[in-house]
Amino acid sequence: MTVLEQLAATIAARKGADPESSWTAKLLSKGPEKCAEKFGEEAVEAIIEAVKGDPARLTSEAADVLYHLLVMCAARDVALADIEAELARREGTSGLAEKAARP
Repeated sequence: MTVLEQLAATIAARKGADPESSWTAKLLSKGPEKCAEKFGEEAVEAIIEAVKGDPARLTSEAADVLYHLLVMCAARDVALADIEAELARREGTSGLAEKAARP
């Protein structure tokens, strides 16, 4: 099991946990909108670190972004496996061609 798979499994397991015992459960209990807001905050922090050019800080913020992305998706019942399947579907397709084919 990869680190991301383990993280996604932990997030899924926390969906029904007591919000007082888990940050993930607390975040999920606030609903998808709050999860999306938190993801956005973390994404902005990663952008700031990318611009500053500190690889260690960017690495830390990127980890936060991945965690909050998975929480946000879990709040809407989108599993890591669903995301991986979409990426696999796109494999071998030019990014330009894929984007042009979108409605």
